[in-house]
Amino acid sequence: MNLIVNVDSNWAIGYKNRLLFPIPADLKNFKRLTDGKIVIMGRKTLESLPKSKPLSNRKNIVLSKKLQTPSNNEYLVCNSVENLFVLLRNNFPQVKTEDVFVIGGEQVYRALIPFCSVIYVTKVNKAALNADTFFPNLDKSTEWKIIESSELLEYNDISFNFLIYGKNDNLNNLCKKP
Repeated sequence: MNLIVNVDSNWAIGYKNRLLFPIPADLKNFKRLTDGKIVIMGRKTLESLPKSKPLSNRKNIVLSKKLQTPSNNEYLVCNSVENLFVLLRNNFPQVKTEDVFVIGGEQVYRALIPFCSVIYVTKVNKAALNADTFFPNLDKSTEWKIIESSELLEYNDISFNFLIYGKNDNLNNLCKKP
């Protein structure tokens, strides 16, 4: 399973259910990576999307104890991490783990990070003025290591990198050339 996140220099990810730095290149990268894939999010992340609608051209799963799957099946709802894996097996038996992306928010990230082998991070080299949600600092983790980094990019007065982190116990498999 993969995880994708946009963080500031303090590993903050949001404020009042909004991205801290909505950078067009990041949004384009997010779409490129998740298009046609399965995305897993929490209820608040679903509510933060335009018109609170699921992402198009993706299979959307919402991890929530408060929601139920809508009658039009535009997304699936799962009430626990344990049931999430049952739902994935039952509804997508042929899916590859690299075709599943955890997209937020903070509670869903923290619950599912142990099951991920790759994390795509857009790292903004600036601290947000206000933040109320955070992602674990992967740079202080012994479990995760940067396996790929883009050059420094710029948007307005913001510099950022696209980073890919791999789990240390999985690095040999990730770094092998096909």
